[in-house]
Amino acid sequence: MTLLALLGIITFGSSMAQASQENLYSVVIKVENLRNSKGVVQYALYNRDGSIPDEKYERYHRKGIAEISNGRSTLPFNDLPAGNYAISILHDENKNGKIDKKFLLPIPSEGVGISNYQSIGFSNRPNFSKASFPLDSNMTMDVKIIYM
Repeated sequence: MTLLALLGIITFGSSMAQASQENLYSVVIKVENLRNSKGVVQYALYNRDGSIPDEKYERYHRKGIAEISNGRSTLPFNDLPAGNYAISILHDENKNGKIDKKFLLPIPSEGVGISNYQSIGFSNRPNFSKASFPLDSNMTMDVKIIYM
C-alpha cells in the first residue's frame, strides 16, 4: 500500500469518526422548586412510544441520579443521536429508587415530573407522545416537579 493510499484511509476514517460525533447531542435536565433537599432526583430518559408511564422504571433508555442543592438538581444526558425523547423525574426523598404512594392510593407521596407536563392526574395521564420533544441540537430542558 502506498503512503498516499494509507493517508487517504486515515483521513477518511478520521472524518467518519468526526461526522458521527457531530451527530450526537446532549440534553441537560433541570428541576427547581424541590420541596426539600432530602434524598436525590432520579432522571429517566425515554426514546420510544409506549414507554411512558413507567412507574417501575423498566422501559427507560437511560437513567441517572443527581444530588439536590438549594432545592435544585441538574443532570446531563450526553452522546444522544437525534430523535424524539421524553423525561421522567422523581424526587426520591428516601433514596429507594421507586415511586412511593400515599397509603393505599395510586397517588405519589414524593414529587414526580414529566417533560411537557405542568400537572398530572386522572384526566392528564402521562404518555410518550405528549411528553416527547425533538432533540436535534444541544439543549436544556426544565421539568416541573409536581407534588400531589
